[in-house]
Amino acid sequence: MQQGIIPSAAIVRRLARCLGSVLRNFVRRIVPAACLILSGAGAAFAHPHVWVTMKCELVYAADGSVTGVRHAWTFDDMYSAFATQGLKHKSDAFTRAELAPLAEVNVESLKEYGYFTIVKASGKKRPFNEPVDYWLDYSDSRLTLHFTLPFKSPVAARDLALEIYDPTWFVEFSFVESNPVVLVDAPDACRLKVQRPTGFSSAQGQQLGEDFFNTLTASSNWGAQFANKVLVQCP
Repeated sequence: MQQGIIPSAAIVRRLARCLGSVLRNFVRRIVPAACLILSGAGAAFAHPHVWVTMKCELVYAADGSVTGVRHAWTFDDMYSAFATQGLKHKSDAFTRAELAPLAEVNVESLKEYGYFTIVKASGKKRPFNEPVDYWLDYSDSRLTLHFTLPFKSPVAARDLALEIYDPTWFVEFSFVESNPVVLVDAPDACRLKVQRPTGFSSAQGQQLGEDFFNTLTASSNWGAQFANKVLVQCP
């Protein structure tokens, strides 16, 4: 937090409710800038607040089973500026080593929300182990979080469904336009279908108002209607 800036308790509480557990570890860095936004935004302050553009890979083993999900999430430039505020660096760009502590905070904080990732095989939800191979890079004023979610045991199933979304819609996820999902080393006959969410906008979120969103929790699962879905069928 910048020296000499002491946000009001009301603003801190409001921000903390919005951030939730996924982002609360960044509060000390983003409160000064967020307070300026809050004070000027008034009633316009509404969901979502963070935007993520993503790529996804499903990683297959030689026997045709799926071993994990590999993510690359690029955050919007405003959030990237907040998250990197105060970090020391030697040039105009951050190195992977300089961003390593921030990457660790990201993956640790995402755990409570199941990494916003749900995979079902033959209709049954499949659990993950702790993330591996995680790091952040910084390009064009944006942070990209890379991490792999390995399954507790490899998943062998004809039908596999992947969903990515924030149940409170604080974070809005969207796939990149070109090649958003890749099947890595999958059997040749496997086929995938990507379904993008439709039918709701930030303007509609503004109409609902911030008080509505402050009541949402992960268990309410309100954000499921904005899920990005991947359906895979293999022989």
